[in-house]
Amino acid sequence: MVVAASLGYRLEQYTLKRPHEVLMVTVDLGADIDQIVIFKGFSSSLVNPTAFDPDIPVLPDNATITAIDRLESPYHPQHPRYIQQGLTWAEMQELLAEVGL
Repeated sequence: MVVAASLGYRLEQYTLKRPHEVLMVTVDLGADIDQIVIFKGFSSSLVNPTAFDPDIPVLPDNATITAIDRLESPYHPQHPRYIQQGLTWAEMQELLAEVGL
């Protein structure tokens, strides 16, 4: 598990560089678990309300990333098409490095 600081921004930038991918990020918020979908530079929580202001981070600084799934775009909740499931933060860092992040 990895503590997320400004990781949300890096993950959003990744999806801008790979617009054919959707990231499903599972995070531990201490008392809650959240799932955040990141696509084309924007993040949205599937569990908690998402602020209308894109400058308010959906992935809080105190969150711990527990898993990241890569899916094909467009995302269909009933029929997700996975590229990879259950990536660790270390594995995701390799993908971020591939696109210069």
